[in-house]
This record gives sequence, structure tokens and C-alpha cells, in this order.
Amino acid sequence: MPRVVVFDEFGGPQVLHVVEEPVVEPAAGEVRVRIEAFAVNPLDQMMRSGTSPAPVPLPHARLGVEGTGVIDAIGPEVTGLQVGDPVILTAIPDASVRGSYAEYTTLPASRVIARPAGLAVTEAAAVWVAYSTAYGALMEKAGMRPGDHVLITAASGGVGRAAMQIANQIGAVPIAITRHSAKRDDLLTAGAAAVIALDHEDVAEAVRHHTGGSGADIILDLVMGPGQQDLVKAARPGATLVAAGFLDGRPTPFPSGTPLTIYSYRSFEHTLDTVVVKRMAAFLNASVGLGALRPAIDTVFALDDVVAAHRHLEKGLHAEGKIVVTT
Repeated sequence: MPRVVVFDEFGGPQVLHVVEEPVVEPAAGEVRVRIEAFAVNPLDQMMRSGTSPAPVPLPHARLGVEGTGVIDAIGPEVTGLQVGDPVILTAIPDASVRGSYAEYTTLPASRVIARPAGLAVTEAAAVWVAYSTAYGALMEKAGMRPGDHVLITAASGGVGRAAMQIANQIGAVPIAITRHSAKRDDLLTAGAAAVIALDHEDVAEAVRHHTGGSGADIILDLVMGPGQQDLVKAARPGATLVAAGFLDGRPTPFPSGTPLTIYSYRSFEHTLDTVVVKRMAAFLNASVGLGALRPAIDTVFALDDVVAAHRHLEKGLHAEGKIVVTT
């Protein structure tokens, strides 16, 4: 029988185990996908450890909010999709029940899009969460336009890299922020127009230098915490700040000083909106076709090694790309 990763108690990576389960027939409006690969995300770690903001019912909870595969079965009332179509999973809000850490999962047909032909399976498994978060924050929330100077924190991570690629694709100017100057060359290669290293530079002063004194038009803050106030000082009056991450667990003071438009962004507000998902899918397909968007892959594990994949995540060894598990 097909295999699925489950956990019966909260804890470290060792609570994950692989079991066999029969496949579920898709209901009306649903499709069943044979998963080829899935990515490991920080949200998975939070769900597994019991620190997720949403409750996770135990026992026999599942994991996984992104992945890729081939449609294996189609339920009644589904149109526009066929068995054998390669797809990307765009949203699994009930990941504890039908998560992508499995050889098969069943989900609404509206939660898959066609897989761009230019992506390898491992790339397709790792593209959606980072790409949709960056696209939703920059394009849908901030209304990014050509010529905008876009300040991106945690630029070495998956969302940061996707944000740089999307900014370049539309003609905006991505300015990457990193904690360590050792990452400067890598970020320039990844698409940054300029890099600000916090171990050697003052953010506001560096941004003024790179923007001709005007300041950033858009700030994508994937870190939060007390450091956000330094980003505010780097913004031009009337700029937009989108808070789309929580890497710094410390409290974030309310921004003061420069007048800003401030948004708090959570990706499900757009990935559950079929109209926005169509825009995201069209942009993704075009960007992949032009070679402008490509996810970085750190390490690929087999399904039987899912515990090792989570240990790799917890040790922070994946800073330059996503962790992917193949089935």
C-alpha cells in the first residue's frame, strides 16, 4: 500500500514515522495526486513540535503544505484536468489531514495548477511556498512597479531569493539584506542589485547610498523583531512595508518615524483565492519559461529519510536553498 508520514505526539524529528495507508477516492470537486516530491518548510517543523499557531489534532497527524506530482484520479464535477497531468499543489490548509508528506493525497481541484514544463520535479516541489509568498507580498499587497527600490530581508532564504527574482522580472531594483558579508557574492549572483551586510553596514545609510538618497519604496520584512525599526529609517516617506515572516521571535515595536503603509501578509489569504492563484500561475509559468525564476535546492532526501530531512532543517544547514524529499 502507499506510504504516508505521520506523527502521534509532538516532539523532535524522531516522532515522524512512515506508515502504509489505502488511497482515498476523490470526492466531488477533488483530485487525487500521486506525489513525486515535496519540500520541507519551517511550518512543518512548527506543526510537528506543537508550536504551530493553528491546532494540530493528534494522533495520526500529517505534514506538508507544498509538493508536486501527477493527477492519479479525478472526482465528479472536475473540469479542465486529466489523469496524468503534472501539477503543483498550491495550498493545503488542512495539512494535518491531507498533507503532502505522502505518496498520494486527495485535495480540491482548485488547489492545483499545471506544473511549468521548465521545472524539474525537485524544483517544482520547492517553488510554490516561497514564490507565492514573495509574489503575493510584493505584487498583490505592495503593488510593486518597475523602478521601485525593494529592500528584502533574509534575502538568502527561499522567499528572499524568489522576491529578488520577481523584482528583477518586472524591472524593480532588489536590495538584499543579509547578516553576514560572506554571503554578498552569492546574493549578487542570485539577482540582488545591491547587498547590505548587517555585520559591516548601517542599513539606512547604505539604502540612501543605493537609492540616490531617496530611500526604499518597498520593504519586504521576513524577519520582524526590533531590527524592523532600522528598516523604517531606510524607507522613503509614503513607502510600503510588508511584514511576511517571523524569523526573529522577539517583539516587534510599532514602526515610528517615517510615515509608511504597513501590511501584515500571510500567504493563505491569496493562495486560497482562485483568481489570484491564476495570476500567480501565469506569472510563474512565464518567468520559468524565460529562465527568470528558479528555486534553489539545498539537499534531496528519500521518503524513508524524512527524519534526517527534519534534522537537517533544525540544524539550519539549508540556508542556501530548500530541502526536498522524493517519494
